[in-house]
Amino acid sequence: MQFNLFIELIRLKKPIGYMLLFWPCAWGLTAVFDFSSKLNVYFFYLLLFFLGAVLMRSAGCIVNDILDKNFDSRVSRTKNRPIASEKISIKRGLLYASFLCLLAFLILINFNYFTIIIALASMPLAFTYPLMKRFTYWPQLFLGITFNYGLILGWSSISSNVEYIPIIFYFGAIFWTLGYDTIYGFQDIKDDEIIGLKSTSIKFKNDPYTFLYLCYSIFTISLIVVGYLLKMNIFYYIMLVPVIFQMFYLQLYKLNVSDAPICLKTFKSNNFLGILIFITLVVGKI
Repeated sequence: MQFNLFIELIRLKKPIGYMLLFWPCAWGLTAVFDFSSKLNVYFFYLLLFFLGAVLMRSAGCIVNDILDKNFDSRVSRTKNRPIASEKISIKRGLLYASFLCLLAFLILINFNYFTIIIALASMPLAFTYPLMKRFTYWPQLFLGITFNYGLILGWSSISSNVEYIPIIFYFGAIFWTLGYDTIYGFQDIKDDEIIGLKSTSIKFKNDPYTFLYLCYSIFTISLIVVGYLLKMNIFYYIMLVPVIFQMFYLQLYKLNVSDAPICLKTFKSNNFLGILIFITLVVGKI
């Protein structure tokens, strides 16, 4: 029983969360890696980043549920979460989160010192994000800064430094998250307004599509610029066509922000987008 509650608590059966955390790591690693060198290093680091994403996302879910306990109990979609429904105590939740962070640290120490330092520096962002929706209409911006930080880590794990190319990529990816999490937020917009929480979904509720198209346009431009700076081959730009089609047609053109199931489906489709961009980077470098 307790094990099932733990699995529910860390959302292990909902992989979209940790996959959206993993893809930027994979992008950063792939963008910097020299595929003429030993591939075993690449695949080993890819595995480490995947495990790290699962562990940190799981710990983040617990901290989020502890901080949002009183709010979650008043929102129909979240009221049955283990901590909100008091099936798991806050004390036990903190023990679980601490253990997961310890495991994540054991993953982290396999990287170079620079990557370890900048990864640890991001921890305050990871665990304070849930508080942002109390004070600002831009919690999705803080999520974007946090969730895409792995792109910098992926790059630094190979190069041991941070250059302007991953910064450009990181900046664009933040807008990707701003877009998809705004779409996600429309599921809870009525409940959030009643209990006083803020989000970009609420801020742009009267004209969401302009904001969403702007976010995805900035991300698209960053992909093009990064491809140029990395001297990607022609196949990179060919592969960008389905990436752009997926974002602007399958996501935005077909989106109805008033329909919660469509919002959730659109949000989840970003896992496929992450795969597409990953393949695009691999194809562009080989």
